[in-house]
Amino acid sequence: MTEGSAPAERGAREQGEANGVTRRRNEREILAAAERVFARHGYRGASLQAIAEQAGLPKSNVLYYMGSKRGLYVRLLERMMERWNALLDDISVEDDPAEVLEAFIRSKMQLSRRHPEGSRLFAAEILGGAPFLQEYLRGELRDWVLARARVFEQWAERGLMDPVDPVWLIFLIWSATQHYADFETQVLGITGRDALSDTDVEEITTFLTRVILKGCGVRARDADPAR
Repeated sequence: MTEGSAPAERGAREQGEANGVTRRRNEREILAAAERVFARHGYRGASLQAIAEQAGLPKSNVLYYMGSKRGLYVRLLERMMERWNALLDDISVEDDPAEVLEAFIRSKMQLSRRHPEGSRLFAAEILGGAPFLQEYLRGELRDWVLARARVFEQWAERGLMDPVDPVWLIFLIWSATQHYADFETQVLGITGRDALSDTDVEEITTFLTRVILKGCGVRARDADPAR
C-alpha cells in the first residue's frame, strides 16, 4: 500500500457513508411528502412537482430516487401493508393466540394513528378497484394471508380458539383498526371531538381486543377447552 492510499481509501469510504446517509434522508422525505400528496389528491391529482415541493427537493431528485410516479405510488402502498402486517410475519402454532391477536390489534391501531395518510391512501386505492395493486393482492399478499390463516386453523384444532374463518378474521382486524384513520371525520363528528386523545385510542384498542377475542373464543394457553 502506498503512503497516500490509506487516507484516500478512508476519504472515499467516508464520502460513501455520507452519500448513503443523504440518500436515506432524502428517500424518507420524499416518501413522507408523497404519502401526504397522494392521500390528499389521489393518484391522478398528484404530481411529482407537488411531491418535490412538499419534500423540499428538486423534482429531478424525486425521479432519481424513485424512478417514476407509478413506482413511488406502489412503493408507498406496499410499505403500508408491510408496516401493518410485520407483527404477524413470524407467528407459529406454538404462540399464544391471545397475545398475538391483542398485539396485532394494538400495533394496527398505533400505526393507523401515526400514519393516517397512508391508511387513507390504501383505502382509496382499494375503493378505486386497486388498479396498481392487483398483482400484489393476488400474489404476495394472498400468500401471506393464507399462511397466517393456516396458523389460526391450527390454534383452533388445538382448542385455543373457535374454528372461525381465519381470512374473515384478518379482514375484520384490518377494517376495524383502520376505521379510525380512514373515517376520522365521521368518528370526530359523531363523538363531538376535535381529535382522538391517547386515552381515546387506548379505550378503543381495549374495546376491539375484548370484542374480537371473545368473538373468536380465544382462550389462554392453560385454559380448559371444554369450559
